[in-house]
Amino acid sequence: MLEAHGTTEFVGRELPSVEATVIGVIPSADDTLSIVLDRTSFYAESGGQVGDTGILSAPGVRAEVSNTTLALPGLHRHVVRLTEGTIEVGDTVTAEIDDERRRAIRRNHTATHLLHWALREVLGSHVKQQGSWVGPDRLRFDFSHFEAVTPEQVVAIEDLVNRDVLANDVVNHFETSKDDATSRGAIAFFGEKYGDVVRVLEAGPHSIELCGGTHVSRTGDI
Repeated sequence: MLEAHGTTEFVGRELPSVEATVIGVIPSADDTLSIVLDRTSFYAESGGQVGDTGILSAPGVRAEVSNTTLALPGLHRHVVRLTEGTIEVGDTVTAEIDDERRRAIRRNHTATHLLHWALREVLGSHVKQQGSWVGPDRLRFDFSHFEAVTPEQVVAIEDLVNRDVLANDVVNHFETSKDDATSRGAIAFFGEKYGDVVRVLEAGPHSIELCGGTHVSRTGDI
């Protein structure tokens, strides 16, 4: 599929739903299907951010998307359970994410970046991300430090993050060259692989990192 059609066009930063063509249907033993589309509004799980859920639909067809993952780098796999009709290669479907869930994920993901900055401010620049999980209900951020974080430091970290949230500064998320991102001082998140063109997230005046996830428009949205 990757050789025949190329990578999945991800339009989900701008569009919560999109019309797409089915290029692959792969059955599983648990009565689910893996559906591959030529383009999608669904974010595939990566960089600590969970995959989107939602609906694939067409006249007489409805499939509930329980997860979106990467079958291969750049190739999105929608894990679905058919509740009406059938889906075949060549069909046209509307791919629509659970937008309320995505908005919650975006808030937690941008908050993760503010937290990373605040940790480094309070504990020191040696603090680096060692893993993360970003979902609709919570975030988890793993990092290395040489001692337990004190209650006073926790309060200081919270105060820094809340200050930037309340300032309601603009969040810029854009593509640029890796060299330009490095010259801006962008930090690379743990475990990610980056090409010559990267996405940079500037979350307010302090946090600047490479990140391919989805994010809010202003820090106050958090």
